[in-house]
Amino acid sequence: MNYKYISNTGLLVSELCLGTMTFGGKNGGIWEKIGNVEQKEANSLIKTAFDAGINFIDTANVYSFGESEQLLGQALKDLGIPRDEVIIATKVLGKMNEKPNSAGLSRYHIFNSVDASLKRLQLEHIDILYVHGVDPKTPIEEIMHSLNDIVNTGKVRYIAVCNWYAWQISKAQAIAQYKGWHKFIALQHHYAAVNRDIEHELVPMAVEHNLSIFPWSPLAGGFLTGKFTRKNTTQGARRSNFDFPPVDKEKAYNLVDILQEMGNRYDASIAQLALAWVRQQRGITSTIIGAKTVDQLNENIKSVTIDLSDNDLKEIDEISPLPLQYPGWMVRQQSGYRM
Repeated sequence: MNYKYISNTGLLVSELCLGTMTFGGKNGGIWEKIGNVEQKEANSLIKTAFDAGINFIDTANVYSFGESEQLLGQALKDLGIPRDEVIIATKVLGKMNEKPNSAGLSRYHIFNSVDASLKRLQLEHIDILYVHGVDPKTPIEEIMHSLNDIVNTGKVRYIAVCNWYAWQISKAQAIAQYKGWHKFIALQHHYAAVNRDIEHELVPMAVEHNLSIFPWSPLAGGFLTGKFTRKNTTQGARRSNFDFPPVDKEKAYNLVDILQEMGNRYDASIAQLALAWVRQQRGITSTIIGAKTVDQLNENIKSVTIDLSDNDLKEIDEISPLPLQYPGWMVRQQSGYRM
């Protein structure tokens, strides 16, 4: 397992991160469809990941409404994993109950949420706290002020961001810089070979500002596992019950065909090649992988041994191109005089 620095923190994380969205599911709803992993299985998954060199584990308060955090915290305790050998990340934003202030990025909810997460995780601090998405009712300056103060309590070491626009992240960083507050160190956004939207604005912004990128759902919600082809829609798979994130299925089927051919050359699965593609993209520090079984996890971990050739990367790019959006195509046309 290779390790990479997060931004300019000096903190090293494994190039794969274990995602725990599959943990729990007793509360029903989408969480039951996504995972249903219970304590015994959670312990096995975390042990497998840790033994393989993965030192980065991702969860969220809203995953199964706290159950994922509980299972993760108990697993760390059951396995006796040293606290200083794992980086634990969780999130704040999502609605946890029907109370009026149980969601969002208000100072009130951020502080309450951190305390609740620490209790479920059985930890004294969170290594990375993400804001899980946009709160349109709380100003960015107020959010950054609250995040700065929660870090200063010692309950959180670093802050990061999920699912924001590039301009919002840039504004947040500028405010924090001006005020002398703690800044975001990374962004966690959806990125897969068939869903490359972050290449428009988010990747260039992250590279320019030295922000690490942690892609979530690199297999496009299971579509790039090899289970889904034009001839087989795999009834019973997660995507059959929870069709998320959105995918251009025709493009995805074309990509699966190409990855299947490449798999013969690399002696690798479609999923392993799809994960290798994400790992080799610009700005990527650690890719978040999830699993329901140890076998699935071991197969995904093997992806770190694959380095796609320049020709293969080009072939994938040609199958899943990202059309330039304005002003991108105008910038390209007008910047020729500088070439």
